[in-house]
Amino acid sequence: MGLDKINQTWVSEFILLGLSSDWGTQVFLFLLILVVYLVTVMGNSLILLLIRMDSRLHTPMYFFLSVLSLVDLCYGNSITPQMLAHFLSAQKHISFPSCVLQLWASLALGGSEFFLLGAMAYDRYVAVCYPLHYTAIMHARLCLALSASCLVAGFSNSLMETIITFQLPLCYNVIDHFACETLAVLRLACVDISFNEVMVAFSGFLVIVLPCSLVLFSYAHIVTAILRIRSAQGRHKAFGTCTSHLTVVCMCFGATIFTYLEPHSASSVQKEKVVALFYAVVAPMLNPLIYSLRNKDVMAALQKLLEKFR
Repeated sequence: MGLDKINQTWVSEFILLGLSSDWGTQVFLFLLILVVYLVTVMGNSLILLLIRMDSRLHTPMYFFLSVLSLVDLCYGNSITPQMLAHFLSAQKHISFPSCVLQLWASLALGGSEFFLLGAMAYDRYVAVCYPLHYTAIMHARLCLALSASCLVAGFSNSLMETIITFQLPLCYNVIDHFACETLAVLRLACVDISFNEVMVAFSGFLVIVLPCSLVLFSYAHIVTAILRIRSAQGRHKAFGTCTSHLTVVCMCFGATIFTYLEPHSASSVQKEKVVALFYAVVAPMLNPLIYSLRNKDVMAALQKLLEKFR
């Protein structure tokens, strides 16, 4: 199977062009992303361990954070290990089934994360606007139902997009990306992809606009409630419970909106790679850092854990 156009619509494997063809650059990227990957695994694993071990973190907010950390941990493992192996490989091959699985898993986990951020915004809305009824409203069954709904929505949306993408007849087997990504795979099709582009836009609407709307609704009411607090200390404390989540929301939604809603240009492919790299590799590392460094409860739990080993 060559790098040029192939005569059959079925391919057994794809070739990924990756981020660079220069060997020195690939070695540098390997070392850099290896460090990021190790920090991602350790950071998210530590968040899960702290929430499990410290009873003070057994609250709805930290339950959602633990689910988010688990999703980030799985998301990083869906793409990064293969990318690291390809940096040191002359030929960057991936089999057809592996490509399908990677696309489905990355879309599912990424979509689930957006829905989870929406659910976490609702949790912060209840905590700030209805503090006296917070425990009664955000009971365990509701938290489980919201988390399960986020995962089901993310995985179902991913299944739809994956099926629509790979049912197309493909004329090429070279993917100009470091992973199997929807837009990169669609460029290999032999037929008109207008319908697929519409479905990708619809998928983006479901995964981005719906959770983003819930976030905007929640924070509109949160800001209104905070402004009604008379004391500056009370306003600062109320807003402090939302800063970590708001930082992650701006980071994740901003990167994805930039990728999918900007006009296409000659540099679109490179921009897609950069943003995909940020979202698939860097964001899962930053999330636990943001939530731990800006959270006194998590830092206290970490200090308590470290004291046990002294």
